[in-house]
Amino acid sequence: MSSEILTVLEYMEKERGIARADMIAAIVNAIKSAALKGVNSGQDIKIEINPRNGQLKAWALLKVVDSVGDPKVEVHVEKAQAFKPGALIGDVIEKEINPSELGRIAAQTARQAVMQKLRQFEKDRIYDDYKDSVGNIVTGTVRRKERSDIYIDLGKSEAVLPGREQVPGEEYQPGDRIRCLLLAIESSPRGPELVLSRGSPKFVRRLFEVEVGEIADGTVKIEAFAREPGYRTKIAVTSTDPKVDPVGACVGARGARVKTIVRELNGEKVDIINWFTDPKQMVLEALKPAVPREIVLDERSKRILLRVATDDLAIAIGKKGQNARLTSRLIGWRIDIEEFKVETVDPRSQAINSLVSSFGLDKPVAERLVAIGINSPAAFEGVAVEDLVDSGFTAEEAGAIIAKVTNA
Repeated sequence: MSSEILTVLEYMEKERGIARADMIAAIVNAIKSAALKGVNSGQDIKIEINPRNGQLKAWALLKVVDSVGDPKVEVHVEKAQAFKPGALIGDVIEKEINPSELGRIAAQTARQAVMQKLRQFEKDRIYDDYKDSVGNIVTGTVRRKERSDIYIDLGKSEAVLPGREQVPGEEYQPGDRIRCLLLAIESSPRGPELVLSRGSPKFVRRLFEVEVGEIADGTVKIEAFAREPGYRTKIAVTSTDPKVDPVGACVGARGARVKTIVRELNGEKVDIINWFTDPKQMVLEALKPAVPREIVLDERSKRILLRVATDDLAIAIGKKGQNARLTSRLIGWRIDIEEFKVETVDPRSQAINSLVSSFGLDKPVAERLVAIGINSPAAFEGVAVEDLVDSGFTAEEAGAIIAKVTNA
């Protein structure tokens, strides 16, 4: 049994990081507990395990008496002196016993108890090792896929990337290296479970914090974030230092920083914009290169109506409404987008209205004047009664028209 114990101690210490002293304490308590439930029931037992060679020793603790009532816990003084010279009544002596005397059932029960204790050690160690890493990026190796979940070896422990936290279109094979966000440590019947994510907006946020030093030191701040995993991310940033351009800091020299992040995201588009407290300015910034022709804000219901030109309509809405949705999440307002329609003006109607309003002419008269080419007040210059008569007006009508024009 000593070789088995030593093997367990060495494995758990090297591979699992569990201290040998803790393991020995767990094994001793388990064996003792199991033995007292078996043939050694009622006895007081002492057990020790040598940490160097795994050798197990056991002793029965017996009280020295002059009249033995229970031989499991008592020993006569004369017999006690054979084990311990000078033993006196009332002393407790240790009588070494063969570990095999603890019983086969006790050994099996102890083995089960030890394994249970080991699992508890594992659970506690996983939580202690990773509790401070929640929210950070971890790197591991893909081990296997079960249904839609991917199991990843992080070195000390195994973690799961659930289907709901994966990015659409990404495929991984056993042996692939992968970076993920440690999203949470969840309780399960098997103990603490490390839950990873690549689809969470927090993953992209953390990538920026790792890649952009100005974000890490607080000079640049991420004010708003919106993401559709695998397709597009919008991020709005500000700077606490007027000398630092927040967008430029995130993009990096020749786009180096953002390109690194895009590569990690397998080509997902990333839009970085300046943050404004005014929702109108935010909309203008977020929808670039589309430029709204008209913006109507409803402060009460937090809704924005955008009217954009036909050429910009597809850009503003985005593929399957993606751009509009992300802009809405980024700002926190509901956004409606519709086509901007230019009202066309009829020149003839405009000319008729101009003559009516300028000279007080009746509309039918103004229509007849426009028909003969007099389509503005200026067009009356040099026109006489005879000219109107020649164009079909009666002398009376022509005189009335000229009178109104002259008196206007």
